[in-house]
Amino acid sequence: MVMTHSEQRLYLIQELLAEDSRYFGISIPSGAQEQKDLLRSLMNVRMPKPISKDFLKVQDEYLKAERDARGITDCGALPGLSSDERIVLWQGDITTLKADAIVNAANSALRGCFHPLHSCIDNMIHSRSGIQLRLLCDEIMNRQGHEEPTGRAKITPAFNLPCKYILHTVGPIIYGHVTKKDRELLASCYQSCLELAVENGCKSIAFCCISTGEFHFPNAQAARIAVETVRQFLAEKNPDLRVIFNVFKDVDREIYENLLCVPR
Repeated sequence: MVMTHSEQRLYLIQELLAEDSRYFGISIPSGAQEQKDLLRSLMNVRMPKPISKDFLKVQDEYLKAERDARGITDCGALPGLSSDERIVLWQGDITTLKADAIVNAANSALRGCFHPLHSCIDNMIHSRSGIQLRLLCDEIMNRQGHEEPTGRAKITPAFNLPCKYILHTVGPIIYGHVTKKDRELLASCYQSCLELAVENGCKSIAFCCISTGEFHFPNAQAARIAVETVRQFLAEKNPDLRVIFNVFKDVDREIYENLLCVPR
């Protein structure tokens, strides 16, 4: 039986509710947006455990339809800098970007954000990629046997996102003044992702503003480190790689415009 998009959403919600006895008695709202929020919340809090192939099939169809409805931006169509065509500044939702790799600002557990409907990029990437991403990250981290060190990176498929890969990196958390070690660790995040992208044959990589926001790295300092590290890597390695600096907020766009000398 072929399900409509709304029927798929209801099926996914019902299956997730049925997994946990604590959810018994929860009523499913009638509004589409409320249902979407409930589905995302249930995915956010779900621990990494086996799930049926039937569920994943319906989930993949549903998430891909949602992805297509949001629209996809091809990074190949974005204009590069006049000083270096390999560098792009783009303001938008990184989960809608068609690139070989996008970077996720992850936490040290590397299993995604478990806070329902949280606005962090980690939550959004896992929500739109699908349950498979948390399952794979859990498998990777169980093999590793310890939390992900700050400044390193892991690569996974992107599942239901328009990109091919996700590079997960853990940036430094700032508790007071930014130290020399903090700056070195943030630079290492960018360096690790760039090296991993090249090793895996990526021709394009989109960076979010690593460690800003929830991790409290000052935006201007973080952007300066990002630009310096990327430019040095491109100059020294001369890879066949396009680097997109993805910003979401206006304040970050303005910072990067000044650093990259982008005409307004």
